[in-house]
Amino acid sequence: MTHHAQTALLEAALRAAERGWHAFPLRPGDKRPALHGESVCTGLGECAGGHRKWEDRATTEPDRIRRAWADRPFNVGIATGPSGLVVVDLDMPKPNSSTDTPSGVTTFEALCERAGQAIPTTYRTRTAGGGRHLYFTAPPGVRLGNTAGTLAPLVDTRAWGGYVVAAGSTTTAGPYEVTDPAPVAPLPAWLLSLLQPARPAPAGPLVAPVVSGSRAGKAALERECNRVVAAPEKQGNNTLNRSAFKVGRFVAWGDLARHEVEAAFQGAGEARGLTAAECRATIRSALDSSIRTARPRETA
Repeated sequence: MTHHAQTALLEAALRAAERGWHAFPLRPGDKRPALHGESVCTGLGECAGGHRKWEDRATTEPDRIRRAWADRPFNVGIATGPSGLVVVDLDMPKPNSSTDTPSGVTTFEALCERAGQAIPTTYRTRTAGGGRHLYFTAPPGVRLGNTAGTLAPLVDTRAWGGYVVAAGSTTTAGPYEVTDPAPVAPLPAWLLSLLQPARPAPAGPLVAPVVSGSRAGKAALERECNRVVAAPEKQGNNTLNRSAFKVGRFVAWGDLARHEVEAAFQGAGEARGLTAAECRATIRSALDSSIRTARPRETA
């Protein structure tokens, strides 16, 4: 790698620090931290008081950055937690995935549509693999961690305990580039509500509303509502979406009344800790999709 490239990476790290983002070196041409692990720590230098991991050693101090990047052409990592950032990572399907597997960009757009929200405008970068990073400022007084697929398939988030590769870095897959230099927007409240831990589920069983319809339809609705209430932490919305989609075919066949199905899932979703608005948007979207694509009963 040329001296010019090394200088460009140093400048990228300094630009990050100017924004208040805590930078640390990644291996040249790679996404992995360049700092030593705890198993080989000598307890010297910055680790004199005990081993310091990359999140602890990430810095905004220009002199420390210059010293670190004077050695080799390190890529630039940004420790999202100390930087006060929440980065939404819209990933691409794996090479061996089905050809019709939607990308993280597509599933995030669908999530925004279900929530009745516009796609946020904020500082955005393109990753080496073709994905996108959307940068947001973290809400004050809230300490968020990382998530993987909680918001939607191939949509991850990076906050405390996580990092992203900064624009200006390059791997064998390609460069990381700024695609929208807009100011970093605050994390939207509707996204925060999806990322915060869900309220505990009720201790007793869900009391389902009285529903008319076929025996099979009512059994399916009761089963799926109970799945929503018992959904794992941070999987409530995804479970609600899947369960409502499954029951939608019974609405399409005339076995269940849509308004009764919506009311049942609304109660289950709110019992799981989801907001009323989030439940309504997810249920409506899932039922619309299920009814539109439902096969005739005799072929199902």
